[in-house]
Amino acid sequence: MNAGDVLGPAALVAGLLMAVSPVLQVRRMLQTRSSRDFSLGYPTLLCVGFVIWMAYGISLSNMPMMLSNAASMTFMIVTIAVALSFRRRVSGSGSGAGAAPGA
Repeated sequence: MNAGDVLGPAALVAGLLMAVSPVLQVRRMLQTRSSRDFSLGYPTLLCVGFVIWMAYGISLSNMPMMLSNAASMTFMIVTIAVALSFRRRVSGSGSGAGAAPGA
């Protein structure tokens, strides 16, 4: 048994736990019904990184790297989608700074 036999599965578990972490942000957005305080730039940049790391894992045929980055990207895309859905609701509601007084 070599180090890779132990570290591969450990890295996969750690990567999957990290991948699930955006669920906490999604839960917060669902509780507050708002994504106003959520930056879309950060998860977008993370997705770019996940794609690169996933491609690297594919080039190495490294299954733990591929799976953990695929899961991370999936959860991050869901997080972005939830944030965008709340922003569309707010901008499409007609209320806000551009609304006429008394309307």
